[in-house]
Amino acid sequence: MPSFEYSKWDGSQPFSPQSADKVFDQISDYLLQYGDDALQLFEELEQQSPELLDQLIQRGLVEKDAEGKFQVTPKGVRRVESKALEELFDVTRKDRTGRHETDQRGAGQMVHEETKPYEFGDPVSHLNLQETLRNAMSREGQAAVRERREAGLGIPISEDDLVIHETEYQTNCATVVLLDMSGSMTRYGKYGQAKKVALALSQLVRSRYPGDFIQVVGFYTYASPLTERELFLSAPKPVSIYDSRVHLRINLDQPPKFIPEHFTNIQAGLQFARRILRRQPAANKQIIVITDGEPTAHLEGRNLVLIYPPAEKTARITLGEAKACANDGLHVSSFALVEDYFYLGLVNFVEQMAAVTGGIAAYCNADDLGNMVIESFNKGRKRRRVMR
Repeated sequence: MPSFEYSKWDGSQPFSPQSADKVFDQISDYLLQYGDDALQLFEELEQQSPELLDQLIQRGLVEKDAEGKFQVTPKGVRRVESKALEELFDVTRKDRTGRHETDQRGAGQMVHEETKPYEFGDPVSHLNLQETLRNAMSREGQAAVRERREAGLGIPISEDDLVIHETEYQTNCATVVLLDMSGSMTRYGKYGQAKKVALALSQLVRSRYPGDFIQVVGFYTYASPLTERELFLSAPKPVSIYDSRVHLRINLDQPPKFIPEHFTNIQAGLQFARRILRRQPAANKQIIVITDGEPTAHLEGRNLVLIYPPAEKTARITLGEAKACANDGLHVSSFALVEDYFYLGLVNFVEQMAAVTGGIAAYCNADDLGNMVIESFNKGRKRRRVMR
């Protein structure tokens, strides 16, 4: 947690007032790592520097709720998302930013410098006036153009002279990001990095693809959708049982009071994503899975099954759900966060996911995740949906 040190100023030390934005960004980094537990830092700031906290409140980044607890405002969440997106594009190739194209040419939203001869039906709003005039002047000849100018006459333009800018057809896309919230995501700063990537994707869609749809779903023992605020303040589920071997079958109609939540239920996440995307009319639909472990939980009807170490049965049922996603025409990209040699089973599992879905499997460390997810998002966004 950040600490603040105070001493009496005797006039000899250089003075630079603490930036409220900088303090907010520093606390936000802890919120990304530790979730809403880090909100207590605003209480510490109120005791140590109330003027600085007042600045955060006046800037609309922080507020107190009805119970007197500090909360990050929607404006504050937007700032975190924007900074996450900026940081992501600092390490992403510049020619991959902006709106993303398809291979299909036509009357779209993006206008290019490249031109083509006018064809019947092309929008005249995309007329390249400079090239059109150059064609007309070339056809008339320099002498004729000079004579017409001296006579105060314009240059006649024929249909053959017309040139228009090429455009790209912009597809809309529905994306569900499945974010692993199991207990192991606390290690190596994995969850903070994965959460930052999900926030950046949300900001990217909102700012550059207003016609797109994106939903983040956290999966652990269960799966649940996350609003942007819930995502920002979320944290992995704490490990609650430490047995070296676990095999639990839980009836969801009569659940016990305690159910450990730190398991990895990729099947439930895929199932939830498939239901969400069925309701979306987008041309392209994709699921992006970010995980650091093999599945250790699955559903059998109204029973929840928790198995550790990972079992072949859980993997088989999860792969069956992945295949169902592919059969619905959903593009599935799986990213395995691999930090050491213990993750060979995870690498094998995501490769099996790619095999049954015809999608993408990739493994990387947390620092490289952002670049790879953005590239996958771009590719999934411009593919044409194929029903199986």
